[in-house]
Amino acid sequence: MAIIEILGVPHAYELTAPTSCPHALVFIHGWLNSRVYWQPVISRLSADLQCLSYDLRGFGQSQSDSKLDFNRAETVSSLTATTDHDVVTYPLESPYSPCAYSQDLIILLQHLNLSSVWLIGHSLGGTIAITTAAQLPDCVKGIICINAGGGIYLKEAFEQFRSAGQKFLQVRPRWLSQFPLIDLLFTRASVSIPLNRYWARQRVMDFILADPQAALGTLLDSTTEEEVNRLPQLVSQIKQPVYFLAGADDKVMEPKFVRHLASFHQLFQYVGDNFIEIANCGHLAMLEQPDAVADHIRSLVISH
Repeated sequence: MAIIEILGVPHAYELTAPTSCPHALVFIHGWLNSRVYWQPVISRLSADLQCLSYDLRGFGQSQSDSKLDFNRAETVSSLTATTDHDVVTYPLESPYSPCAYSQDLIILLQHLNLSSVWLIGHSLGGTIAITTAAQLPDCVKGIICINAGGGIYLKEAFEQFRSAGQKFLQVRPRWLSQFPLIDLLFTRASVSIPLNRYWARQRVMDFILADPQAALGTLLDSTTEEEVNRLPQLVSQIKQPVYFLAGADDKVMEPKFVRHLASFHQLFQYVGDNFIEIANCGHLAMLEQPDAVADHIRSLVISH
């Protein structure tokens, strides 16, 4: 593990050795998760493809007691201005919006001199991947969204989701990790195939230790009407290939919503050429079906 400071916050990341493939894979985790969830997939790919995984600000080991330094937001402009392509930068009105997380990723890619990448995003990470690809058309060669979709704003449903999410975040005492058998609840939550208890314990720890402001901020900022409606527009404008992997049994992001977002990209071709459904899979495809996920990623990257 290595650390880089981005806008005043230390970011933890891991980068595997370069390979003969000119493209690197960048793995972006979802809400209340961390980079470690990608390890089963990365272990199957790193011999052939260089892999970068990192913790989003406020999650995993990318945390600091200091607040985001908004006075240093100019760092984004100065760094992106050194690239060979134009980059659209956004005012950091919120440090937890997809646009803000996209800026973090741009800085990380530039720091590591990764100029040709495929972005692999899970759930919220898919939104960040799409947002970043729209800003870096030369650097980002393709996108693979896993358990990520949407683009339909249903006011009542989203209000209920945001309310439930806020209540969920309120029950996070540190002693919860010591509660007998608490990890058993996380072996089955949001998945089709029960997870190994190792991963259940990891889910408990990531849930408890996530920064409160980041956990709530990402929930609220990624589910606004404006943000939800922006996704299809971005997908339709992206020239790079964009693929969507859905869990057939995913109750968090149902396949129909994944397919809906996929349909806005030119690769869809009316029959869903960029939509792939994985059987016996819930919302954590990289843990439930790592072989299938790794095989699809390898095949898609090599085919392009």
